[in-house]
Amino acid sequence: MSEAPAEGRVAIVGAVSWNTIVLLDRLPEPTPHMQFAEADWQTVGGTSAGKALSLRGLGRAVSLRARVGPDPAGVRIRDALGRAGVPLLGLREATSSERHLNLMTGAGERVSLFLSSPELAPRWQEFVGDEPPLAGAAAIVLDLSAEGLAAIEEAQATGAPIWVDLHDYDGAAAFHRPFLEAADVLFCNADRLPDPEAFLRARIDAGAQLAVCTLGAEGAIAVDRDRVLHRVAAVPVEVVDTNGAGDAFFAGVLDATLAGDAVDDALAAGATAAAAALRSRHLHPLLDDVLG
Repeated sequence: MSEAPAEGRVAIVGAVSWNTIVLLDRLPEPTPHMQFAEADWQTVGGTSAGKALSLRGLGRAVSLRARVGPDPAGVRIRDALGRAGVPLLGLREATSSERHLNLMTGAGERVSLFLSSPELAPRWQEFVGDEPPLAGAAAIVLDLSAEGLAAIEEAQATGAPIWVDLHDYDGAAAFHRPFLEAADVLFCNADRLPDPEAFLRARIDAGAQLAVCTLGAEGAIAVDRDRVLHRVAAVPVEVVDTNGAGDAFFAGVLDATLAGDAVDDALAAGATAAAAALRSRHLHPLLDDVLG
């Protein structure tokens, strides 16, 4: 497997969205009823946007390939990301933008309702002539999405290390399998894994360089290529919103790894980056001045 240069651009392939966040004291029960929201706001969403914003916040060069429509949501996405310093050349023209309604609690519980999903516009290729290629990137992030799936062979051909975020993978879902098999470095959370450490060790045995599982408020564990188990505690923080924290952790570990840090130091950098995201009601504090 390929080694990453110490510096360079991270190419991210995946999804961005425009989200409406509704904060509740509890998630709705599956019965007809009325419930009052504690707060609501609109913001940029999507795991790939979260990673791109966090990497830019750390000073890392990025490119972002995702689908965005010409609709009002797409205009807001482009404006917010551009003003936050994320390059827009990789945003491919879609028929509409992805939109979510996220019902949240203060404890981080979430129900995401997909309001629309993007399909590439018939003439989308006319809009990507200047799109930054995956080739030449220090690392490539393939997020779970149609764009990420379509880019696997292209990413593998570059020889750059491929980083994958499996989110709440249960160890069996078919859609995740191509991403899992392509990953040089993989992340997941423990929500649906019965034995996270065993899963991480199995991925190292399968050839991964590093496997990481986040444990929420308990921090994270990782297994390196030498099968050494590492642990990092979460950084104590007053939580404003949990959206984007996992992406920020991923970005912190990735940036530190490319800078040559050892695994323990990279995990600590990830925990620090996650804490910064938790202090903002957006995916990253870079959006605080942009969206308010």
